[in-house]
Amino acid sequence: MLLRNARISGSASSEPVDILIEGGRITSIGALEGEGTDLGGRWVSPGLWDNHVHFSQWALVQQRLDVSAASSAAQAASMVATALGSRQVDGPLIGFGFRDGLWADEPTVDLLDAAAGERPVILVSGDLHAVWLNSTALAIHGFSGHPTGLLREDPAFEITNRIGSVPDDVLDRWVDAAARAAAARGIVGIVDLEMKWNLESWTRRMTAGTDSLRVEFGIYSEDLDQAIELGLRTGDRVTDLLSVGPFKVLTDGSLNTRTAYCYDEYPGREGHDESHGMLTVPPEDLLPLMRKAVAAGISPTVHAIGDHANALALDAFAEIGAGGRIEHAQLLAESDYPRFGQLGVVASVQPDHALDDRDVAEKYWAGRTGRAFALRSLLDAGATLALGSDAPVSLLDPWSTAAAAVTRTRAGREPWHPEQRISTAEALAASTRTAVAIGEIADLVVTAEDPLDADDLRTMVVAATILGGRFTHLAL
Repeated sequence: MLLRNARISGSASSEPVDILIEGGRITSIGALEGEGTDLGGRWVSPGLWDNHVHFSQWALVQQRLDVSAASSAAQAASMVATALGSRQVDGPLIGFGFRDGLWADEPTVDLLDAAAGERPVILVSGDLHAVWLNSTALAIHGFSGHPTGLLREDPAFEITNRIGSVPDDVLDRWVDAAARAAAARGIVGIVDLEMKWNLESWTRRMTAGTDSLRVEFGIYSEDLDQAIELGLRTGDRVTDLLSVGPFKVLTDGSLNTRTAYCYDEYPGREGHDESHGMLTVPPEDLLPLMRKAVAAGISPTVHAIGDHANALALDAFAEIGAGGRIEHAQLLAESDYPRFGQLGVVASVQPDHALDDRDVAEKYWAGRTGRAFALRSLLDAGATLALGSDAPVSLLDPWSTAAAAVTRTRAGREPWHPEQRISTAEALAASTRTAVAIGEIADLVVTAEDPLDADDLRTMVVAATILGGRFTHLAL
């Protein structure tokens, strides 16, 4: 493949050059002879990675009722009633995206019963840490008589997994469409932390022709022994595009559901059970799991959102003497900033969550929000960042992810803690793994403007995406 008339983002010169790709790698850059694809002076950058997704959930959400705009429980129930009245629904009605942290009214089973009657209804929260069911759905899933219909953490994950059980051929078709859409936004790879055993699923999909993305699949506690028995090690390549990812443990919940494990009590919950959130995997259980994974060559990554959960996760990394990642690193103590770099623990952060959670944080973490999504402080303290979306919690779009990190705002609001902004170059460096240079893998994105000089990253026009020297998206 020969790319002609390309400008390289970040280069000392903005003059167009030609880029030769052979065997999936860049072999020459300069004024080259031969026929090729004329980029017309467009900009070439390293292809983008989303370092934290739940890809099957992302594909499934595209088929579900969107209730993310609901500003109250009553409005969410009204959306359900409208949907049932305007469309033919076979089986349960499944919705996604509600965030009840700031609602003036409470989600109740009675509200959904009034909206849906006997039709089973399951609404999944926007952060994936809660589900809201009506009486019929509660009975189907073994929770008859539940007082509110709102289930959090492990019971919610159990139900989310059940409703995600669609025929393989159907889900694979939806996943393939989602992968092609991701490639159209310049994505060349994902870390898929879907809460299931994903080895066979991705092998099947890629064998059937899904080839738009590189995929690293995560491993959860219930599958760790199986992974070890198979001899899987983080970084091992299963197929050309499929690799073994990290071992993930969830140690607390989320801020919206008030289950993130924090040093301070949540306002209004003082003195009650779980007033500090939920520590779902305490250190005495976490350490043996991490040690087992590290001994087998599987790198650990720990879900920690609350400041206390993050501190305990860092303590665990210090104890085992091995690096890894912390997923989210959302709320932190200042004393923990330098520990990420010192311990070799990557902060895998989703900047769009800062904009989703800013109002919830101001209510439930008031006075401490300068330590929420502290990207600037982390970088300055020597940490390595890996940015992602946590899709479907946020949009699977790396330009939106980077824009949130760079601007700390959207929709015209004042920037939230602008002192924690990072530069465009830093955001893109945390979203890429290669360079536009001789010898590098040819995972590239072609854009109409230089991303480093763009006024609005969210509106970036992607003209082409190249994965290992072949186009996965072409709109020149």
